[in-house]
Amino acid sequence: MSTAPGAAKQEDGEAGVSLPSVEDSLELTLLPFVLSVIAGTADVISFLGLGGLFTAHITGNLVILAAHLATGGAGQFATIATMLSVPVFMAALLLTKLFALGLESLRIATLRPLLFLHFLLLSGFLAVAVAAGPQAAPDAFHIVVAGMLGVSAMAVQNALAQISIRGAPATAVMTTNVVNFVIDATTLLAASDDDERRHAASRTKRTWPAIVGFAMGCALGAAVQAAVGLWSLAGPAGLALLALALAARSGVAPR
Repeated sequence: MSTAPGAAKQEDGEAGVSLPSVEDSLELTLLPFVLSVIAGTADVISFLGLGGLFTAHITGNLVILAAHLATGGAGQFATIATMLSVPVFMAALLLTKLFALGLESLRIATLRPLLFLHFLLLSGFLAVAVAAGPQAAPDAFHIVVAGMLGVSAMAVQNALAQISIRGAPATAVMTTNVVNFVIDATTLLAASDDDERRHAASRTKRTWPAIVGFAMGCALGAAVQAAVGLWSLAGPAGLALLALALAARSGVAPR
């Protein structure tokens, strides 16, 4: 299926590997929604269960850190985790891109391997957090490690939306999606240019499921975390397995 007019385009892999599009199949159309639910659940669970750490909205950790430092109210975990989250996120992005380049040099499509890595990191996030126990202090070593696994998983998710599939909206941070949605909705109501309206309609169709998915994930994650604590991280891990299954069933060749 060809990409809709005006849809965001990405170049194919540097080694000539063809990138799938969100419009290639129903499974790939659903993939950004599922990834957005994952980000919403992981973010709210980590915030509530890991001492205020954001795993998806990484820049939010800088705000929290600055606020704590300014008021003198930072706990050890808040300081260590928020300081680590940004460099760990950047390092995970770098390693993800290098891994993708290696796959492309072998003419292997990156979507499924990166989704599998994403699943492994979220599974590790769950395992380490649960192993630390419900009474673990927010500054406990294992809790900090669990948080960094969650941050790394969200880095992989951000990267794969950029480098492994065409036409995908952001799935871990919603500010850009909300801005695009409001602007495009206004364009649909007020613009007279047909091409501009088609572009707005195409982008709106792709961004609203991500926004709804993230909001649903936040609500679901908060409810489950309140009920079962850090075992609620089984939700993002299970959804990551679903995302991998969607990619596998999409019919897109791995090469």
